[in-house]
Order: sequence, then structure tokens, then C-alpha cells
Amino acid sequence: MANSVLPRSVQQLINEFARLPGVGPKSAARLTFFLLRASDTQALDLADALREMKELTQFCSTCHNITEQDPCEICTGVGRDQGVLCVVEEPLDVLAIERSRAFNGRYHVLHGAISPVEGIGPEDLKIEQLISRTDHEPFREIILATNPTLEGESTAMYIQRRLDGKGIKLTRLARGLPVGGDLEYTDEITLGRALDGRQEL
Repeated sequence: MANSVLPRSVQQLINEFARLPGVGPKSAARLTFFLLRASDTQALDLADALREMKELTQFCSTCHNITEQDPCEICTGVGRDQGVLCVVEEPLDVLAIERSRAFNGRYHVLHGAISPVEGIGPEDLKIEQLISRTDHEPFREIILATNPTLEGESTAMYIQRRLDGKGIKLTRLARGLPVGGDLEYTDEITLGRALDGRQEL
């Protein structure tokens, strides 16, 4: 949306910010005007960080996570359990799992989930690369950590079918109640899964 009141360069930055996910026109304008008032150093540091990120990052040829070296540090990590592989939809999922410090295996990033509505099929994801890894690496367990959405479940089921007969243990992340949550506010599906996955004390 052009605005004759604003200089072209300012409007162009607003438009670019507005193209980012989760950033609406008002937020885009606020970010732009913040940078206009910021020191030259702060604004140029942001520009340099963006340029450096685009120039230095790539996808790991093994796990397809974001990295500056290929293969990435996780794939080459000596202390990692080489026999356990966690399959996730996006690089941000790797970050979330690593923050938990509860997993010490390796990863495979699919870069999305199967979604016929959006025209995303298995061939658009890194599924063939996953199948190939199972032929060449001795995994004893693969954790299908796709999101608990219709697309995530469909993707996990598709991968499960593709890996059938390979003798690898396939698991899914447990689902249940969030810490600090109240039962009365929990949806029926989550509560049902929590009951199904109950553990002996």
C-alpha cells in the first residue's frame, strides 16, 4: 500500500516488514519508525546482521538444519547418541527440543508437513532424504516429533508407512497436560491423550 505522505524509502521498509509472518501493517510501521529514530549504528548493525545471516548460513547436507558449517555441529557432535533420530518439521523445532536439554540424539528436519490444501506433498519435504539416511545409518529408534496437527499427524503416518519393515523402533512424542494447566480448561482431545498415556506411579 503506497502512501504519498511518506518518503519512498520509508514506505518500502514498511512494506518489507509487513511481508514477515506475524507482522501486520501497524507493527511494520512501528518497527520502521523505531529504526528511523535509532542511532545509525543500531540500524546498520541490523542491516549487517541480516546480510551476514544470508551469506553465511546454509542447510546441513545430512540433517537439513540451519548451519554455518556442513555437516552441522549436531551431526558431528561426538557426545551425541548416534542411534536415536528425532524427526521435526522445522529448524525452530530443533531449537525448542535443544532448549529442553532432554534429548541427546540427532535430528532430521523435514522443512514442513504434508498439506494437500496448501499443495504440499511428500515430494516437497525432506522425506526421501530421511529414508536414505535409514539405509546408511544404524538408527535403533526414530522419534516422529511432528506437530500434533492434522498435517503433522498425516506426515508422521506417511513416514511410518515408508519405514515399515526396516526394523527400526518408531515412537511419537507423548501428549498430555501442560505444567500449570487446569483440567477444566483442557480440551477433550488433549485430556483423552493424557488419560491414554498415563503412567504408573
